[in-house]
Amino acid sequence: MSAAATQAPVAMFGGTFNPIHHGHLRSAVELVEGLALERLHLVPCATPPHRESPGCPATARADMVELAVRGESRLSCDRRELQRDGPSWTVDSLAELRREYGEQRPLCLVVGCDAVLGLPRWHRWQELLGLAHVVVLARPGWELPRRGKVADWLGHHRLPDAAALGRRPAGGVLLQELRPLPISSTEIRHLCATGHSPRFLLPDAVLEYIVDNALYREAVAD
Repeated sequence: MSAAATQAPVAMFGGTFNPIHHGHLRSAVELVEGLALERLHLVPCATPPHRESPGCPATARADMVELAVRGESRLSCDRRELQRDGPSWTVDSLAELRREYGEQRPLCLVVGCDAVLGLPRWHRWQELLGLAHVVVLARPGWELPRRGKVADWLGHHRLPDAAALGRRPAGGVLLQELRPLPISSTEIRHLCATGHSPRFLLPDAVLEYIVDNALYREAVAD
């Protein structure tokens, strides 16, 4: 048995988290349990490369993630992308995590189906599997491509089950189904901007932070 097979995987789950809500958090807990992760790094994106930058500062979005995961030891707010200049390239964050955890620890990158469809536009996307496994979240209404570059990539590297993540450090693609919670950050921002309450869509501590810091009084970009 290899050294990698004796260690639980760790994973990275990035996003703008603008703001983080119970949909993100429930997915995070199901990922930890379903993939037997030792830790899931929630990585707020400071400067999204493929979309307009959020109007809410990255430091505030990271603060809200920190508040949301407090008390859950398997989840951590990872601020590494706030500490780098320029676009927040996922491959750079993965490379840093790989150096920190070593060459033998199974490492995973969690992405949504929608992100996979645009994978060829990602910066150095073909290097991802050299650094980590890719866990694709199967969401209702999305279909993975059946032909083309991404379809070939998925077919060649597809893993049979979550247990396979722990057998080697990187290189596989796993499709993982999660409980769908129809909550969106866009909806929460709209509620705040129109004077309505988003309570119970996100943790109370996050809502208190939004109120105390007068966030989302006007609609902002995702």
